Parts: sequence; structure tokens; C-alpha cells
Amino acid sequence: MLTSLLLFALAATVTSHTVIVYPGWRGNNLHTNGTMPDGFSVPEGSRGINWNETAESYTFPYGMQWMYPCGGMPTSTNRTKWPVTGGAVTIQPGWFSGHQFAFFYINLGLGKEPRNMSLNMVPVFQIVGPSNRNYSSTFCLPQVPLPTNVTVKPGDLATIQVIETAQHGAALYSCVDIEFAEPQDVPQVNRSNCWNSTEPDVKIGFNLVFATKSLNSAAPALLTDLISVILPLFVALALLW
Repeated sequence: MLTSLLLFALAATVTSHTVIVYPGWRGNNLHTNGTMPDGFSVPEGSRGINWNETAESYTFPYGMQWMYPCGGMPTSTNRTKWPVTGGAVTIQPGWFSGHQFAFFYINLGLGKEPRNMSLNMVPVFQIVGPSNRNYSSTFCLPQVPLPTNVTVKPGDLATIQVIETAQHGAALYSCVDIEFAEPQDVPQVNRSNCWNSTEPDVKIGFNLVFATKSLNSAAPALLTDLISVILPLFVALALLW
């Protein structure tokens, strides 16, 4: 897993947006390559992922993180242990401009090479960043639960997928490959791997997201359901310190 210091150093040279600080990351997909010689134009007929015959490698003229399901990265052979009871997820969301507001989805895919990433771990939520420019802020959900009706045992393999949707609706994909373990066999979650930026110029806020036909009738029930899931995550973080 890349350290925060290294990640900040990369920020000046990349054009993608999300980093999973904890429990890890498939790898550095903060790349945009395969553009025209002017460094900006996209080759005619590009599909977003192209094959460079000369280099015998794939290129991503729009950026790797736009590629479903895991930002153009293959499955990792070095998996991170994550509790069978659920655990922490720490994210740095503001690596490029345009992410003062962004929706986040955290999903689970079961197995070594998951084809299905539609198992929701938490309801969709919106962040409110400190600026519409790039920012070096971090937020942590200290207790992300397993999806409803999903049971796992130590040794089972899975992938956590984090999706950040930009203000214009496009999605950025990042993943971490995990191996489930008993909580006592997982490194302790503390301020070194789970923290919220609190300084005024980097603080991130959160908005609940819900849909209803009637604000008078349905909203209270929906809001109660959302709070029952989201609120314990932040209460747990408060108790952690």
C-alpha cells in the first residue's frame, strides 16, 4: 500500500481522482497515457482503452480510473486481510479538480475474480469537499458492514469496489482485493490508517441521499433508514478517538 507521503507526491503529475488508503489498493492507476503528441488530444476512434502494438501494452487516453470495474487494474496477488465482521475503509477523494461534490458507492464482489460488484455495503452518500480544486483531504468509514444476507468465513476471497461519481455523472473506479480473517488476525485500525481531515481548509462534509415522491410522507421513513446505517459509522469513528 502506498504511503500518504508518496501519494501526495504523485498528485502533481496525475489526472485521476481517488485513492483507497485503507485497507489498500490494487495498485497505482493514477495514469493517463496514449494521447496524441500534443499530450491532450485523444486518438481517433479511441474506446477509452487502446492497445499499443509498439509498446505491447494498453493505453488509457481518458485515464485508467474511468474503466469498469477496477480502474484498469488486474486482480492483486497480494491481498489485504479484512475482518469477517466488516471493517474500515479510508479514502482520499480529491486528487483532481471538480470533486467538491461527489457521490460514493462501496460494493463487494465475492470470489477470486468477481464478475458481480453489485453487493452494496453502505447506502450511497455524498461528500462535500473544501474546494472544487484538487485537495489533499481524507475521510474514513470505521465500520463498513458486509452486504445484507452475505456471510463469509476466514480465508474467503473478495474485492471491495469504491466508486466516485463526479459532478458531471461520470464514474471513477478503484478496488482493493481482500482475504477475510478473524478480527484479531487483522492489523488494528487506528489514527495511522483511519482518520478524517478536520482542518477548515481540508475538512470533508457528508450529505445523506434519498429519493421520494412525497417529502411529506415518505421522507421521514427513508431518512430514518439511512441514518440507522450511516450514523453508526461516524459514531464509531468518534468513539475511536
